[in-house]
Amino acid sequence: MKKLLSFFQESYNEITQKVFWPPYKELQSNAYLVLIASLILALVIGGIDKVFDISVGFLYSF
Repeated sequence: MKKLLSFFQESYNEITQKVFWPPYKELQSNAYLVLIASLILALVIGGIDKVFDISVGFLYSF
């Protein structure tokens, strides 16, 4: 039990004292960057999927 309590105390200390938390503005701009990159990647993968779908449909039509 003592080890478990020590683990939680050290974890709390590390999160509150040692971890660098970015400012809100930086966090917000990084979140927008991830959102935009995810949308672009989704569009690219969707486009590739559509091209393959059309290509396979064309090949199966023979």
